[in-house]
Amino acid sequence: MKIALGADSAGKPLLDVVIAHLKSKTDVSIADLSNAPGGEAGYYADVAERVALAVRGGDFQRGILCCGTGIGVAMSANKVPGIRAAQTHDTYSAERAAKSNNAQIITMGARVIGPELAKSIVDAWLASEFDPKSHSAANVDAVDRLDAKYSPAR
Repeated sequence: MKIALGADSAGKPLLDVVIAHLKSKTDVSIADLSNAPGGEAGYYADVAERVALAVRGGDFQRGILCCGTGIGVAMSANKVPGIRAAQTHDTYSAERAAKSNNAQIITMGARVIGPELAKSIVDAWLASEFDPKSHSAANVDAVDRLDAKYSPAR
């Protein structure tokens, strides 16, 4: 699985922990998109946009974003049509983000959770998959319809 990662300056220490954790896995490849191609970090919205576009474009199956609280990057990523980003600060919400909401991106806050919990959250999310035949599929379809209704043509 290919995972796009990104963080602003507040989230970078937690993202570094997540990167080290993911590098220990043989079935995952990662790319840190925190900095723009010119090298500048930018705002959390810029980072979230880079990761969300990489996921939406199909270059990556999933994405992980970190900022101070996880809120700003979640809000920003969700502005990209076709993206479902979920803020996760426990393993249950990470599991449900995948299984019930088909979230392609999770977000975490470096000022909210510690490094060991972040690793457990990532593992729970990666171990969970959305079932398109589940009861939740109709809810995800409704979210996607709402997204399409208010998004400009891509």
